[in-house]
Amino acid sequence: MKYITFAIPCYNSQDYMERCINSLVKGGEDVEVLVIDDGSMDSTGEIADAYERKYPGIVKAIHQENGGHGAGVNKGLELARGQYYKVVDSDDWLEESAYKKLLVKVKEVCDAGRPGEMPDLFICNYVYNHLDEGTSREMNYRNVFPADTLCTWNDINHFSPSQYLIMHALVYRTEVLHESGVRLPEHTFYVDNLFAYQPLPYVKKLYYMDIALYQYYLGREDQSVNEKVLMRRIDQQIRVTELVAQCMDLDEVAEQYPKLAVYMRRNISIMMAISSIHLLLINSKEAYTKKKNLWSGIKSNDRRLYYRLKFGTISGLTDLPGKLGGKLTIGGYRLAKKVYQFQ
Repeated sequence: MKYITFAIPCYNSQDYMERCINSLVKGGEDVEVLVIDDGSMDSTGEIADAYERKYPGIVKAIHQENGGHGAGVNKGLELARGQYYKVVDSDDWLEESAYKKLLVKVKEVCDAGRPGEMPDLFICNYVYNHLDEGTSREMNYRNVFPADTLCTWNDINHFSPSQYLIMHALVYRTEVLHESGVRLPEHTFYVDNLFAYQPLPYVKKLYYMDIALYQYYLGREDQSVNEKVLMRRIDQQIRVTELVAQCMDLDEVAEQYPKLAVYMRRNISIMMAISSIHLLLINSKEAYTKKKNLWSGIKSNDRRLYYRLKFGTISGLTDLPGKLGGKLTIGGYRLAKKVYQFQ
């Protein structure tokens, strides 16, 4: 049995992918590592093939035409044989001791053979690593989830303003991902937001482990979270924001999991804020039109959600009227960036 499938979408990743793969193959025969070469133009494919030869039955090299990060995630999910599925970006890695603890727990719940007691989602901490600066910062969920306890969304506490679930923190049960129907758009950045959002209402049981598992590298100038890069790719950010806002009826979610609905609404709010702020940073007539269309699209699709976002969440502060409103928004963003030290 393969307990966890790790998918590594790779595009021109020759300079750093080996660190990622080396951290994952330590799981041995209990895991499978799918290295997905997404039409790379460097030695990524050759490196993937070499690992498959070195670790037969553990590593599998997959070669496909370029379709972007989403295409890699989709292909990995399509081929996954593991009971659980996790995406690891090719420039990131897993911390060894935390990885071993996760694998022990996954094997325990799978081998017990009690489906009702199998978590649909494992949540672990992750670490921002600014390797060029020699600094790191752990993001945890100790205030939100009871540690080492099988629970439901109705047992959780509230998230803090700077705290939200991202792909790096999540290990979904593969069957739940299939049930949710999540499929990421191709040739689009920021699709991890959809992966970390759409399946959540299908999660009946979850399990939080207070371990710093995922090591997230920050610092490359071409990273999608870089402010200047995000401004260039703002249309893709807007597209994903719209997909997230439209993929789930939060009123239905609230009937069963009210706390989850609050979190999911806040998640949309954050994405709306990111899109709105970067459109303000672009500061062009076209950008202002896109911001107006983004908000009007939310209103047309779900008026109740629109009014909650506009008047009940932080995203409403990013859609203040006039030039003065825009300046206030940018000033608040710069202050928050300094305080929370996000990219």
